[in-house]
Amino acid sequence: QVHLAESGGGLVQAGDSLRLSCAASGLAFTTLSMGWFRQAPGKEREFVAAITWNGDNTFYADSVKGRFTISREKGKNMEYLQLNSLKPEDTAVYYCASPSPYGPALTSQNVGSLAVWDYWGQGTQVTVSS
Repeated sequence: QVHLAESGGGLVQAGDSLRLSCAASGLAFTTLSMGWFRQAPGKEREFVAAITWNGDNTFYADSVKGRFTISREKGKNMEYLQLNSLKPEDTAVYYCASPSPYGPALTSQNVGSLAVWDYWGQGTQVTVSS
């Protein structure tokens, strides 16, 4: 069973930056693709960013392109999301997620589908004040 643990959320002002981290454990000798979703009150969970298991490919939602950067430690199940130029509309609970290593490869067509993602963290709150 894969366990995901996020950290790094908080309360910031518009224009500030935050860095979220996520550590995955539970699968030895396997490097996972990883990603981030977010869910604001009263809204559906939405895709934010993802990175493939080898770090070769990254994907972003249009709403965060140019402001957020996803990265990972090479060869490890550890990922980061750098959030810059934060806006009040970025306020949400941010969830770390990972697909099963036995599932389909991440592509730009499937990365935003919740069905692709099998494992989820508990979430970390990001609040951006205006």
